Amino acid sequence: MEVNNAIGRRKTAVARVYLTPGTGKMTVNGKESKEYFPSIVLLSAANKAFEVTDTMGQFDVNAHLNGGGVHGQADSLKLAIARALVKHNAELKPVLKVHGLLTRDPRMVERKKPGQKKARRRFQFVKR
Repeated sequence: MEVNNAIGRRKTAVARVYLTPGTGKMTVNGKESKEYFPSIVLLSAANKAFEVTDTMGQFDVNAHLNGGGVHGQADSLKLAIARALVKHNAELKPVLKVHGLLTRDPRMVERKKPGQKKARRRFQFVKR
């Protein structure tokens, strides 16, 4: 039994994925994926790599997610699954690349600057 593992990141969320050939069962942090991601949109985002490559139901996924919010975790899971699929079968790489599933989204939250209310928002100016 071959196990492919990969890491995916988005914002501050990190996903570690272990992909094994199986029946399509997905567990996330010890829970079933439908229980962990209550929204259908987030669940379909996580499964996008399987939909694009027509491998839905062929692999069991065991994922460990931490950091960030639910949306960032779903996107990090999407990247990790795509990377694990490429490790399993390198012929899937062009298809995944066309759909933008192998690109790490570099956008992060801008830090708060001193003397300001937020990252770019200044304190209200008082004329008198």
